[in-house]
Amino acid sequence: MAEGTERPRARLTRRVRSKLGREARELLAASPPTLPLLTPVGPQVPDDARVQQVLDLCMRAGEVLLSSGEDAEETTRAMIGLANACGLPTVDVDITFTSITMCCHRGMAAPPVTSMRLVRRRSLDLTRLAAVRQIMARVDRGELDVRGAAAELDAAVTALHPYPRWVATAGWAGLAGAIALMLGAAPITAAAAFVVTAAVDRTGRILNRWGLPAFFQQVVGGLLATSAAIALFATGFFPPGTRPSLVVAAGITVLLSGLSVVGTVQDAIDGYYVTAAGRAAEIALLSAGLLTGVVLALKIGLTFGLVLEVAGELPSGGDLYGRAIGAAAVAAASFALAGYSQWRPLLFAAGAGAAGYGTYGALTQFADVGPVAATGVAAIVVGGAAGLLRRSQTVPPLVVVLAGITPLLPGFTAYRGFYQLAVEGVADGLVTVTLALAIGLALAAGVSFGEFLTSPLRRLTRTAQEAAPQ
Repeated sequence: MAEGTERPRARLTRRVRSKLGREARELLAASPPTLPLLTPVGPQVPDDARVQQVLDLCMRAGEVLLSSGEDAEETTRAMIGLANACGLPTVDVDITFTSITMCCHRGMAAPPVTSMRLVRRRSLDLTRLAAVRQIMARVDRGELDVRGAAAELDAAVTALHPYPRWVATAGWAGLAGAIALMLGAAPITAAAAFVVTAAVDRTGRILNRWGLPAFFQQVVGGLLATSAAIALFATGFFPPGTRPSLVVAAGITVLLSGLSVVGTVQDAIDGYYVTAAGRAAEIALLSAGLLTGVVLALKIGLTFGLVLEVAGELPSGGDLYGRAIGAAAVAAASFALAGYSQWRPLLFAAGAGAAGYGTYGALTQFADVGPVAATGVAAIVVGGAAGLLRRSQTVPPLVVVLAGITPLLPGFTAYRGFYQLAVEGVADGLVTVTLALAIGLALAAGVSFGEFLTSPLRRLTRTAQEAAPQ
């Protein structure tokens, strides 16, 4: 009886010891890694040839986006999405002002592959931008493989502009004429702005072909626009009561429209400080060149007793307000045409220009709001329209942003500051130039905030995926 009772006790003791031992071993064993990147990523490791093909495709597409004026955040998101659609879910993208670096991580089974591409040229071709966007969308839908996408990308990048060069010149000239009408100029003044800007554009085309740096091109542009207006004023071309200075203000607006103010502020907000600093330096340099050209022409005119005084307060009223909105729509469409945009985006650009300047005019003329705050609110409207288009993907949002803010650029305020620096005094001129700078910053910040309010949630593609240990 005692022996029968001893056996269950022994079995119970062994079970308790085994359980306690197993718990102790699990307690003392090492835990799983806390960093998922320490485990191999991806279901399969792609080979070097595949990785290079996808990286080259993404880099060339990103170069088109960045050179067209897209901000670094949007370019990064587009490149990561394209790489993910091509089978590389674990990539990193680093963008500076003049270079793009992309790296594909392949876990601990193979070394990473890194590629870099320099962005040497910056040209505005909205048709090329739309074509590249369409190619990326087709890859994402599975309609194109890597080879097919690379072939179509080659065709889009090397294709000729959809319009002759003189059409772009007409677009820039039309932009200047519409801006002059928007500011309340007489038709003869708008016609002068059209002809002068066309001459400046053709001259800049020749200088660019000769390889003249952009700074000196801005100097020549400001000098020609101001000198031509002074010469027409000296010959009695403008009837009494007209405002010849609006020709210069319109020309300055055209020269300012090529600066990436919105992209600079957007990059700074998104944390791309190196890219934002590079773009800010470019804007400061080109603006200094424009200032140099305008002030130099005013000084020469002052030497010969020709003073092109700044026009007084801009006229206002119900009739002029409606005309200004129509002129703003024409100005925005002209800018899109100068950027080789297709016909359908021209309508969206005209609508954005009319909506933006309509908001600005209503706030300044009827609500007595200051120019800086009114510009910011109007820019929010333009940015909101661009964000809604980003949802539908029917028209590149960059077309709406660049064209919609053109009528709001502080060309008239900038010329007033330049005139004060050259004729009246440094103190007053610096105050007015600072006001123009504040308007530009409000314009860029408003567009960024408007896009944030209406754009879908921005989720970057995962740069790493956990793989279950075998």
